[in-house]
This record gives sequence, C-alpha cells and structure tokens, in this order.
Amino acid sequence: MERRQFLATGAACAAGTALPARRPADRLPPRPEIVAVLRKVADHWIGSHADPGDNQWARATFFSGLMALHRLTREPRYRAYAAGWAEKHAYGLHNGVTTRHADDHCAGQVHLDLYGLDASPDQAKIAAIEDSLRRMVDTSAEKHDDWWWDDALHMAMPPFARLGALREDSTYWDAMHALYTHTKSAEGGPGLRDPQSGLWYRDKRFLPGGMASPNGKPVLWSRGNGWVAGAHAKVLAVLPDTFAPVRAYRAALVGELHALRAVQRSDGFWNVNLADPAHLPGPETSGTAFFTYGTAYALRAGLVPHGAFRPVVARAWNAMVGTAVHPDGFLGYVQAVGDRPESGQPVTYDSTADFGVGGFLLAGTELAALG
Repeated sequence: MERRQFLATGAACAAGTALPARRPADRLPPRPEIVAVLRKVADHWIGSHADPGDNQWARATFFSGLMALHRLTREPRYRAYAAGWAEKHAYGLHNGVTTRHADDHCAGQVHLDLYGLDASPDQAKIAAIEDSLRRMVDTSAEKHDDWWWDDALHMAMPPFARLGALREDSTYWDAMHALYTHTKSAEGGPGLRDPQSGLWYRDKRFLPGGMASPNGKPVLWSRGNGWVAGAHAKVLAVLPDTFAPVRAYRAALVGELHALRAVQRSDGFWNVNLADPAHLPGPETSGTAFFTYGTAYALRAGLVPHGAFRPVVARAWNAMVGTAVHPDGFLGYVQAVGDRPESGQPVTYDSTADFGVGGFLLAGTELAALG
C-alpha cells in the first residue's frame, strides 16, 4: 500500500530540510555555462589529487565521468590524467581477472574509453576486462546470480555491452542479460525492481517485510536507484535495436524516470530515501547527479517527452550548481560510500566523494549534448 502512496508525496519532499526550499529555474543554462562548471569541478578534483588513486569502483566512476568530459571538450589534460591512472594499475582489475564481482569490473569502462581513443588500439589496454568477462560469459548458463545488489548494474553492465559491440559477439549481451534478469526479477525471490513504482531496492534486505524507514515506509535508496539509471543509460547507448531485451531496458528506464519525476524535491534534489520524504531529508548530490544523467540520456534518445522531463533535469542541474558546487569547484552534499539512507550521515555542504564527482560530470556532459 505504501509503495503506491509514496509516489504522490513528491510535493512534500522538501519538508524538514535544513535549507530553505526554493524552486530553481526550469530552464537549462547555455551550453558554455554547463561546460565551464564541469571544467571547474573536474579541475578542482584533479588539482586536489596528484595521486590518481586506486582502481576500485569509486575512483573508476570518477574516471568514467572524466572521460565523458574529455569526449565533450577534447581537453588533453583529462585524457592524460585518466591514462596515468590506468597505467599506474597496468590496466588491471582490482582482484584480478578471475574476479566475478561487479565492482571490480567498473575500471574496465575507463580502459575501454582509453582504448577507443587510440588511432591504433592497443589490445593490452582491455586484455584484463575482456579476460574477466569472457570467463563469466563462458559460465553464464550455470551461474548468473553474481549481481545481488543494484549498484552492480552500473559497475558491470556497460563493459559487457561494449565488449559485445566491439567484438561483434552477442554472447556478452546474453550473459549480461541473464545476470540483469536475476537482479531485476529473481534476487531475494521477487527481484529488486518494484513493479508497482518502477524503482529498485538496493538489495534483498530492503524488500517488503525487511528493512523499513523509521516511519514504517519502504527504503528505496536514492543512489542505488541512481546506479540503475546510469547503467541503463550507458548500456542503451551501445546496444543495437536488434538485441531483443533493449525494449525492456528502455521500459525499465522510462518507468524509473516517471517515478523519480513524481518525487523530485521542490528544490530540485532528491532525498536519500525516495519512498519517505521525512527519512533524513535534505539535498544529496550523487543520486541527483545520476538521475540527471539518466534523464538527460532519455531525453536525447527520445524516450521521454521534453515538455515533462526537460524541466526535471533543469531543476536538478541548477540545484546542484547553485547549492552543492563551491566557488572553487569542490562538489558537496555527496553521501559517503554506503548502502542505505543512514550511510555517511550527516550529508553536508562539505561532504564529497570521487564517485559523486564522476556522476556530476556524466550528468553535465549529457546535458551539454542536449543543446
């Protein structure tokens, strides 16, 4: 019952926030202004991190966003910083090629980005991700329950999709779809996607009858749903219409975006619990960034109507820029690594993380492409 009711509460989503509710402009700024903010945020991160960091999922998500910004701007510094990171780890994966953990595969997205920039592509750059995913493809008939949490879709679906396209080998897509289908429709019994709302539970602990908010409402974690939106956007940008599940992927993304539109806060952000606006309310950048990215992709692809959804991304972008971006480019209001609304609280103007910056860069580059 509550899952049906919570979608009607969007207008109240700003209740209890520490900041005054103000409705940002429903119009996107000009493209040069978007690009200027993206550069400022990226440059601040790079300038603050001489060491590019480890090759785990959080830093890999930052570099996925940075490579998107490089494709937009052709700024050589961004490519060089990403290449230095990949070279530091010898284009390898955290836990090696035998890993089946989706988080470990996120770096492969950036390796594929860098590989694609070479005039004469260097196969060594994608050898690890290809070896690791090939092992999973070859055993997918027997085992396809590895993605037991919704974050996994963003971390691992894109390299499966892209290697299938690169090698013209649909077995990568078939394995990906088997893994995805388990997450969506079988994990924990019913699967992690709530068919009534179109939103996703982070993992089986949060399914109906499991963990609830202090008010007894469902816990539909914002960033978990952000990972799902980002995954669908990245995969749909690669897969051909001839791959039969594409239609279902589009429907899943569109269903999620309609649900998100209904619960966007009046200030343009989304709360950490999409199902309960009174559960730790306040601005949060990482979920908002990935929702903006997924919606902007859907607008560009013609999956959702501009009249209804362009104001959604405009409000979200203007909120992030006006509230979370510091004058020097530091990005705040990013909830720390976790798995639920309580993780990393309190989320403040000075809370940041690499994956949040990556999501912001992905969102902005997609918005800049809207025109």
